[in-house]
Amino acid sequence: MEVNAADPMVVMGRIVGAQGILGWVKVQTFTEYLDGLLDYDDWYIGNDKQPWRKIQVLDANVHGKVLVAKLDGIVDRTAAEKCKGLLVAVHRDSFPGQEEGEYYWSDLIGMKVVNLADEELGAVDTLLETGANDVLSVRDVGGKEILIPFIASVIQQVRLDDKVIRVDWQADYLK
Repeated sequence: MEVNAADPMVVMGRIVGAQGILGWVKVQTFTEYLDGLLDYDDWYIGNDKQPWRKIQVLDANVHGKVLVAKLDGIVDRTAAEKCKGLLVAVHRDSFPGQEEGEYYWSDLIGMKVVNLADEELGAVDTLLETGANDVLSVRDVGGKEILIPFIASVIQQVRLDDKVIRVDWQADYLK
């Protein structure tokens, strides 16, 4: 089944290789918790070069720092290797509801980060889980990484509609 690009899908990971000889794939997740994709029985795989298609997850588990998954129709290592580089997505409407002030990490990726002086610091590239608190990894226009703690004293406002995060973070903190 091919998927319409307009469908509300959220990319949650990437297939990074084959695992064994029976068609299992290794998946790097973009979820807050490594096992976050295990909540979904159906994934959509594809990218800008290959059309998206729905695929059933027959079995999956955490293996080190990746997930390993057995996908319907992927029967051997050769087929699994052909999946390398494909993105893994799920439908947005399959996500559980959120409380006020909670955000899915996938909502924050790509958002513009602006400080209280209206200086644009860059865009959210990814989020990091450090144990103490989450951290926004922001890329400035030059490609430099800026790490900003995702804590209440720093994150002043998250406007999902405008795709803007306002932070109490000075531009000179970056140097």
